[in-house]
Amino acid sequence: MELFAAADLGVQRSSAVDYRATIDDPRIDEVRILRPQEIPVYVAEGIFDIGVTGRDWIEETGAEVVSLGQLQYSKVTTRPIQVVLAVEGDSPWQSPSDLPEGVRVSTEYPRLTARYLAEHGVKADVRLSYGATEAKIPEIADAVVEITETGRALRAAGLKVIATILSSYTEVVANPIACTDPAKAHAMGQLMTLLQGALEARGNVLVKLNVAEADLERVIAVLPSMRSPTVSKLFGDGGYALETVAPKSAINVLIPELKDRGATDILEIPLQKIVH
Repeated sequence: MELFAAADLGVQRSSAVDYRATIDDPRIDEVRILRPQEIPVYVAEGIFDIGVTGRDWIEETGAEVVSLGQLQYSKVTTRPIQVVLAVEGDSPWQSPSDLPEGVRVSTEYPRLTARYLAEHGVKADVRLSYGATEAKIPEIADAVVEITETGRALRAAGLKVIATILSSYTEVVANPIACTDPAKAHAMGQLMTLLQGALEARGNVLVKLNVAEADLERVIAVLPSMRSPTVSKLFGDGGYALETVAPKSAINVLIPELKDRGATDILEIPLQKIVH
């Protein structure tokens, strides 16, 4: 919701439990709030032209959709989540090929899991899990297939990962037939420009400053930029005005350094979008 708002595609609904919503944009007719597990199927069937879901659920459902791009907006890291195969920490099993015939595997991804194990020659008893999957070893299951971002929860449960099945980002997916409609395809591309521009702006700020001609080279030497900083001559003998995009994570070091090198009137301005 925050990403769509930053992209000027704010999702409006009457309450947090209202599954019908609107976006005030002429390219979008209607909005539904649905579980990511269902969205690939509905988009593939043409019920909706476009949807937001995870690569894990695209692979689990086998839905025939077109990926328009990833939305890497993780709260913890820019890394994808991993769908992994895990067993007890003290288990002698070190890889999928070590699993015995009939091994009990609990997972929220039964189709994906069954395909993966079959590809590795494992005849497994794959069971659907409705949550708390990591807690089912050893009484209910011998192994689990679960998602992890850092691996912390699995380690806390005393499990070890013996294989990574899939890396998954959130993706914007589209119906293949809708993609052949020139008007819809153009609208989808424009929406992706807004979303990806908002994502690109996250973690960056605009830095503006003034500098005397004598200090210009010293300041530019430490000034980051996407290509090169913008330099404009100030009226009269006022020196130069500079502006550039810098990582927010480095701004606490950058601003004092700029001041030490002669920069003045330094401004840090938040960004909404960066569109290349």
